[in-house]
Amino acid sequence: MYKTLIYDFDGTIGDTLPICIAAFRKAVTPFLNREITDGEIVSTFGPSEEGTIHALIPDHFDDGIHAYWTAYKELQYMAPKPFDGIRELLDDSAKAGFHNVLVTGKALTSAEISLEQYGLTTDFKLILTGSPKGPNKPENIVKALKETNTTPDEALYIGDAPSDITSSHAANVKIAAALWGSVIEPEKVAALKPDYTCHSVAEFRQIVLPN
Repeated sequence: MYKTLIYDFDGTIGDTLPICIAAFRKAVTPFLNREITDGEIVSTFGPSEEGTIHALIPDHFDDGIHAYWTAYKELQYMAPKPFDGIRELLDDSAKAGFHNVLVTGKALTSAEISLEQYGLTTDFKLILTGSPKGPNKPENIVKALKETNTTPDEALYIGDAPSDITSSHAANVKIAAALWGSVIEPEKVAALKPDYTCHSVAEFRQIVLPN
């Protein structure tokens, strides 16, 4: 029986990955004097946004990260609401006694911007964010277990990316693959054998709140 639900953010809570890509492009293009491709941006993912800015424009980090935060906030209109059913899922799972935790690769600044946009600033018992030094989800999943007094078999991670599956498995936590966003890699996800595969929030809800 699960008692702690650990959520990814981008592509799981909201369709925010396109916002991230657009904000990175808007932030770094003036310093590169050329258009940057989605592939170039995505290839730097793993660290939090500070790590991406440092990888793309290391000589202009301070100006670049400030431009990114500004652009990210301005572009919230691209995904102004969480995915359908997320608010109700968080409310109802909390009422049912679950701990709702956020473990995201986002920086705290962007996580706070999106949580405020979605009206979800008080919905998570614990919020653990990314590191500019590199991926830290396995460590943060383990930290979330300790903070909520949860054993690995009592927790379920919910994320959309292949790296979410490897991160949860590294922490010995089961994962539900969230394939309801606009940017998904179903073949790569399937190859990593998630414990559950869900194509809608409603489908995931049936796992944790079957009635």
